[in-house]
Amino acid sequence: MKKFLKDWVPVLVLALILSVTIRHYVGEAVVVPSASMVPTININDRLAVDKWINPDQLKDGDIVVFYPPLKGKENERFIKRLIGVGGDVIQIKNHALYRNGKKVDEPYIKEPMNYQYGPVTVPKGKFFFLGDNRNESYDSHMWPTPFVDKDKICGKAVFKFYPFSEMRKM
Repeated sequence: MKKFLKDWVPVLVLALILSVTIRHYVGEAVVVPSASMVPTININDRLAVDKWINPDQLKDGDIVVFYPPLKGKENERFIKRLIGVGGDVIQIKNHALYRNGKKVDEPYIKEPMNYQYGPVTVPKGKFFFLGDNRNESYDSHMWPTPFVDKDKICGKAVFKFYPFSEMRKM
């Protein structure tokens, strides 16, 4: 028994430390809990999330995991599409998204938006997110405070790995 412990305890401790470090700082797998990103991502899809990112390097259209600015949901992670960064003016009118006065081509959304919103200017260091299932997504356009702080960004979805028949880069 002593030899077993001597041989295996260090290996198991090292594996545990590496696992926790990688999951916390480098990347992890997440399960999608809602239909807010349909048709791009469905309920129970699995995504690989890159946590080794600088939020300042995120681009419009990236799919991001973050903590929302919502009372009672501060510890829940949301998965939405990045629509605007600091300085962008966002508006939804005539069933379309406009960023800085220009209509945005969005082939990934489920259906045209049935609401009007804005215009709003995204403050510096903040982000504006919408789900691809725009008419059913609880996202920035509905929140009392529509902007997500930079320090609430968890990571960027980089790969959909389940279901296996739908594996692809995000």
